[in-house]
Amino acid sequence: MISQEDQFQPAAPALGPADSSDDDGMTWWYRWLCRIAGVVGGISCALAGLWNCVTINPLNIAAGVWMMLNAFVLFLCEAPFCCQFVEFANAVSARADRLRPWQKAAFYCGMAVFPVILSLTLTTLLGNAIAFATGVLYGLSALGKKGDAISYARIQQQQKQMDEEKLTGTVEPHAL
Repeated sequence: MISQEDQFQPAAPALGPADSSDDDGMTWWYRWLCRIAGVVGGISCALAGLWNCVTINPLNIAAGVWMMLNAFVLFLCEAPFCCQFVEFANAVSARADRLRPWQKAAFYCGMAVFPVILSLTLTTLLGNAIAFATGVLYGLSALGKKGDAISYARIQQQQKQMDEEKLTGTVEPHAL
């Protein structure tokens, strides 16, 4: 039997901006920038998708429906509080948070390109631009942080010394 004290303990401690245990190398403000871009991308996909569906061209309707599906997925992954009446929203968001940034980048960019391939119109381009930009932001975070100038200067100096030693022949041959 579970005691009453064990029953009311939180499942996981809340992490603040400085306590983030993720090893993806993203700072808290960049993570929030990506999330905000995802929400704005979802809004733009939903509005442009709805506008795209008001036509008689079947490819435009298919692209519009796909864009609204993209908006729903973006909201589920980036802002599950927008989908609080969907039972599986928190599970999908937790799964999306465990993905690496390059996986999110590939997923979001691929999701945004498909409607443009279906129907190349200004509405699909502008509607998917911010969703694609969200994927680009995640892709940039997958590249990692830029190194500092001091370490690059040190590496450059070491390479220069090695080149000079090779030219003068002062490098001792290694014993086999």
